Amino acid sequence: MTTRSCDVAVIGAGTAGLAAERAARHAGASTLLIDPDFAGTTCATVGCMPSKLLIAAAHANHGIARAGEFGIEASGRVDGPAVMTRLRKWRDTFAQGVRDNIARLPEGVCITGRARFAGPSVLELEDGTRIEAGAVVVATGSAAAIPGPFKALEDLVLTNRSVFELEDLPESVGVIGAGPVGVELAQALARLGVRVSLYDSGDSIAKLPEETTEALKPLLEQDFPVHLGTTPEPSREGDMVVLSHDGTSERFDRVLLAAGRPPSLEGLDLAATGLELDDHGMPEVNAETLQCGDLPIFMAGDANAIAPLLHEASDEGAAAGRNAAAHPDLKARETQVPLAITFTDPSAATIGTIPDPEDQSLVTGRADYADQGRAKVEARAGGLVRIHAKASDGTLMGADLCLPEGEHLAHLLAWTIASGKTASEVLDLPFYHPTLEEGLQAALREICRKTAAPRPWSRDEGPTPGF
Repeated sequence: MTTRSCDVAVIGAGTAGLAAERAARHAGASTLLIDPDFAGTTCATVGCMPSKLLIAAAHANHGIARAGEFGIEASGRVDGPAVMTRLRKWRDTFAQGVRDNIARLPEGVCITGRARFAGPSVLELEDGTRIEAGAVVVATGSAAAIPGPFKALEDLVLTNRSVFELEDLPESVGVIGAGPVGVELAQALARLGVRVSLYDSGDSIAKLPEETTEALKPLLEQDFPVHLGTTPEPSREGDMVVLSHDGTSERFDRVLLAAGRPPSLEGLDLAATGLELDDHGMPEVNAETLQCGDLPIFMAGDANAIAPLLHEASDEGAAAGRNAAAHPDLKARETQVPLAITFTDPSAATIGTIPDPEDQSLVTGRADYADQGRAKVEARAGGLVRIHAKASDGTLMGADLCLPEGEHLAHLLAWTIASGKTASEVLDLPFYHPTLEEGLQAALREICRKTAAPRPWSRDEGPTPGF
């Protein structure tokens, strides 16, 4: 049996794991990075980038489809194999870039294999290698859940790991799950000519609050039906999937499961660490230090299920790596304004603090983009933004939205919230005419009217010039 030792061992070479190893090494620790295949990050291989490649193709086709609104005659034909070939070409390029970066790590850092705990800071690999570490970072990511009723249909089931491997676009797909992944892929497939229906047992879309979900739902339904509050029963009919709900049935070539991504902890044998585990095999993770219990074990990225987003995984990985190197001298990580974006059209986002309806400490200003000038010009009118601020002085605290170019406005709002500005101060910033940003003014003015310290004057009270 081979025994290796290090200050910090990191399990998983995804976004969080790579950030953890780098941070620990930069802190002066000796490191080992363990992964079964070093294939690349979830983002590059089966997540952010391939999904955006599919969305980009859908956007191009949708532009052709609505060209008539501008008096332009255009027609297009979707070449499914060509769409998927381009997707995989660029997906593989992005993934190779990650693998190239891994290859540049110091010699001896990377160990190929699957690790399991044999003690609080002792790991064993399948080949018998024993790793004795000062601290361990678990960054094993997550995997798509396949609910029991769908297991018998597995050859007809798609997940984010398999959908991008299709040689051609199917004629029809039933999508289970109206979270960000489900709704993004549902719209992209629909705009590429696939017959799509979306189902979710809950009552929200993309984790948006009720009012914003209600604004987004009819806009999405211009492309495909959205069934909320329903759990379809799956069955097989030849080579088709039948989804039955509320007395009706629909048949699809495939079903895409996007109903959750639980942490990938199978095979780690976390029980061998002595950590107290819940019914799902999860330890308690300190959200500020990423430490599990009081042991020299840290958990970062999708593995801890705190915030399964790439930028959060990177930040968490770096914090976990630093704390693992410094253990037991831990520091709380610096958190950013929460920001989650769903790349639908219109795009949706939540930023910062989203208040409970009963919370009296915050006020909300709204702007309706169904009547926004620039959005009308571009034939993209529709959607809503809600901005939340302290009732005491109008300091911006959060926002949720679904509107054209929402991904960009979400960043502006996140940066504004991080700067600590009030609605009054933001209204005094430049707003160029005519832009989509201009539409935020109505929400900011409403906040000023509702706060204890309203604006005494404004150069832009009343309608935006030109509308």
